[in-house]
Amino acid sequence: MTTAPAAEATPATAPAPAPARATAPARPRPRVLLASTAVSVTALLLLVAIGTLLHEPLLIPPLAASMALVAGAPDLPLAQPRSVVGGQLLSALTGFAVLAVTGPGPWGAAVAGGLALGVMSAARTPHSPAAATAVIVTLQNPPFWLFLGLLALAALVLVATGLAGARLTGRRYPSYWI
Repeated sequence: MTTAPAAEATPATAPAPAPARATAPARPRPRVLLASTAVSVTALLLLVAIGTLLHEPLLIPPLAASMALVAGAPDLPLAQPRSVVGGQLLSALTGFAVLAVTGPGPWGAAVAGGLALGVMSAARTPHSPAAATAVIVTLQNPPFWLFLGLLALAALVLVATGLAGARLTGRRYPSYWI
């Protein structure tokens, strides 16, 4: 009795490799954790102080999220000055454009938040917190020039505080400007 040779394993029949297990990132060193927290608190307090002087609110939730990226993850594309400033301003403009078509309300806000992602991606200014800025504009219907000016000022304060914090702690920020 003859037997057929055993079939060799081919890529199609070979067992699949075990999936890699993802793990949470390592805890930051205490010095880095304290420095990034202090930089973030400082920037947000500066927004409150400037807003108090101007008698206009400068601190809005998306800016706190922006500062978390700048201080906590300064190497990410989302945290770069181009994305922080450009993403915030483009998203606000997107919100105002949707507002002009739909009027204020949750339906337009949902559209504005989603469209902001596309606008930022097309402009190479990805900044996820800025999508919330588009939503705020469409829900609140703020004065156009006042809101844009204050938003630009606030975004620049965040970047400047991130720059100062990086210099004081020896971290590198930004990774790129343009």
